[in-house]
Amino acid sequence: MILLLVFVTALVSALALTPLAMRLAARTGAMDRPAPRRVHHIPTPRFGGLSLFLSFLIALGVSLIYPRSDPDEMTRLAGLFFGGVIVFSVGAYDDHRELKALPQLAAQFIAASIAIAAGVVIRQLQNPFGDLMTFESWFAILVTLFWLIGMMNTINWLDGIDGLAAGVVAIAAGVMFIHSFFIQQQASIALLALALAGATIGFLKFNFFPAKIFMGTAGALVLGYAPGVISIIGGAKVATALLVLFIPVLDVAWQIIARVRAGKSPFQADRGHLHHRLLDLGLSQRAIVWIYYLITAIFGALALFLPHAASKLIALIVIGIGAVMTLFRIRTR
Repeated sequence: MILLLVFVTALVSALALTPLAMRLAARTGAMDRPAPRRVHHIPTPRFGGLSLFLSFLIALGVSLIYPRSDPDEMTRLAGLFFGGVIVFSVGAYDDHRELKALPQLAAQFIAASIAIAAGVVIRQLQNPFGDLMTFESWFAILVTLFWLIGMMNTINWLDGIDGLAAGVVAIAAGVMFIHSFFIQQQASIALLALALAGATIGFLKFNFFPAKIFMGTAGALVLGYAPGVISIIGGAKVATALLVLFIPVLDVAWQIIARVRAGKSPFQADRGHLHHRLLDLGLSQRAIVWIYYLITAIFGALALFLPHAASKLIALIVIGIGAVMTLFRIRTR
């Protein structure tokens, strides 16, 4: 019952709050104007992050009804909340006034540091061919910083066409729910994933092509930070999350390398992302979004049905080789 309550709360909250966010954006001038790098042709509200974050928080509050067996989990949830407030606030400012890349990166670092201070740390990873690998404290902190900041930028850069980032995160949250509830039997973690899934699905009603509102930087950073933290709270299932979000992660890595090789800043926006390339090849926004959804769902199924870390590593290597070859062919056309 609590599972359904949390999901429905997030869903209904997003459905109710998103129209209010649209009106607020129009009133305050927080509109995304058409530009050469943009794919939309009319001014569109950018305050979707407000409804996403509030919907998630409301459902998160409802989930606290469920008793926690781990006394440290409430501290970790506080880290999720306060870190989320940081990235949301800075992202919302960027949506209204526009910030340079460095202040945004600083906010991401602060949010990740808050999570780490709350005990959200990747202390161990499963060795694909042996026992658990336990990290020294300093290295665990570095790995966690890299993971959380990487997740935030992955979703932020993925948010390039209507419904793409929200839908991919919704599928990833669904996979995290199934993994937490049915495989690991961690009901309290499953509730967090359901809150995230409900908020993103409700938001998608307004964000799917043709979008009536964008999530903006605020929404994208929150949708990167939340699953990044939840995956660690749920036992550092980094391999599972990487497999589900493999194509967006690979695209970000590819873009960074390409920009550095071209002598550009890694944070300089352009139309080099895979979804933009597919648009340039003539695919419609709807087609690209559904391709991403299908790939994410397939990778999610692999993450659920491959029981061992070694199997997931092999899958990542095989898929990675194929994806790199495909990316190379697309980008050289």
